[in-house]
Amino acid sequence: MHQPARDDEQGASASSFHHVHDEVPKDDSAASGIDSLVQQIRETAAKLVRDGASRGDVKLLSTALKELRYCFKVFSSFRQLRKVTVFGSARLPATDPAYHSAVEFGRRMAEHDYMVITGAASGIMEAGHVGAGREKSIGINILLPFEQHANSIIRGDHKLMNLKYFFTRKLLFVKEADAIALFPGGFGTQDEGWEVLTLVQTGKSHLFPIVMVDQPGGDYWVLWQKYIVDVLLKRRLIAAADLNLYKITTSVDEAVNEILTFYRVYHSMRYVGPDLVLRLKHTLSDELLERIRQEFADILVTGTFTITAALPAEANDVAVADLPRLRFRFDRRSLGRLRMLVNLINTDGLPPERDGKLSPTSEPEA
Repeated sequence: MHQPARDDEQGASASSFHHVHDEVPKDDSAASGIDSLVQQIRETAAKLVRDGASRGDVKLLSTALKELRYCFKVFSSFRQLRKVTVFGSARLPATDPAYHSAVEFGRRMAEHDYMVITGAASGIMEAGHVGAGREKSIGINILLPFEQHANSIIRGDHKLMNLKYFFTRKLLFVKEADAIALFPGGFGTQDEGWEVLTLVQTGKSHLFPIVMVDQPGGDYWVLWQKYIVDVLLKRRLIAAADLNLYKITTSVDEAVNEILTFYRVYHSMRYVGPDLVLRLKHTLSDELLERIRQEFADILVTGTFTITAALPAEANDVAVADLPRLRFRFDRRSLGRLRMLVNLINTDGLPPERDGKLSPTSEPEA
């Protein structure tokens, strides 16, 4: 098995980053507290004056920081709830079959206690909120000179945020989500879909289910998939395992089940030093652990897979302190294979007395 020199590569990369971003603290642990981080923000802001930054650059940073601070405040009340972000065209009317599918999807996810995040406008975004209802809806609206007005479900709600910049809005769509559902749409939907796939494929985002949903009999995502396979995969611009990062379906039942199943045993992930730690709702059997060691050795830099309790570095994650962990030295590049590992854990990881297929009407575990 190829053993990439991860430490050397990361060291060179870190050195380059530190050179560009001057005056990085020598002791990272000393800067880990919130007060210290806020002080770094102040110092960085002061450097803008020293650097002679233009008014336009400073205004951009100021607006982005204010938008994110406010949105973090709004989302903080819902951090313990699962959320799904719904993307799709603002131009589809309420009579369109894809609109009906999005309504049903939003309703079903809300029944499973998921909140539904959308861009807050019309079309598919409105449909997701219609299905979820006002209480379960969150809106992240973009201020445009046309087309983009908050829909009647979320308008006037304290969970509606109006942003100036697409990049802050797109950050929130992904950062706050536990799943992504893409319905048919135009440039914006395609952009959001590509960005989500890129973030997950490169490990810059946490792993989560991505479902691409069309109306029954629809070909929107089928034609998209044809391009993925016939061009990207055939020309080796992506790996075959990357196709596991998303699911295409014309069934709302299948889309809902894909999301619920993803959190059947798997709970969340976190890097602790050089190791990846998967938090699990149940510990794994010795037989399944051995199977993982045999079938997924290719995604390891060194060592093997071990079951462990919460690590000291996770002391601040009180809500998941009691969950068992699967710990391993991940190569940080085989994200499609990592998704396959999570799929195996969710399929075969329940204790025998808890085993059973999740149906879209099953109650999810806490």
